[in-house]
Amino acid sequence: MDQVFKALSDGTRREMIERLTRGPASVGELAQPLSMSLPAVMQHLQVLEASGLVRSEKAGRVRTCHLEPDGLRMAEEWLGGQRTGWEHRLDRLGGFLNSDEGNRS
Repeated sequence: MDQVFKALSDGTRREMIERLTRGPASVGELAQPLSMSLPAVMQHLQVLEASGLVRSEKAGRVRTCHLEPDGLRMAEEWLGGQRTGWEHRLDRLGGFLNSDEGNRS
């Protein structure tokens, strides 16, 4: 999971993931809106593939990238668990603050 969050920590890689949510794309299509060289785009894709967020396949001279939802799902489940824990703590704090004991000055 560390690799997933490391991959998502970069804005360029998040843009690439966002693009892939609309469907598969070639490396050229992913690189087109970015202001960087093709080798730099490939380095970002390598990080995304190593994290399990993206997979690619080569057909002839075209490499097509696909989103791997399981990688995102794992991060989403972890974040959801964290959110649930914090919501529970905040609910308890709110209950305390609204109680007679919390209202004493």
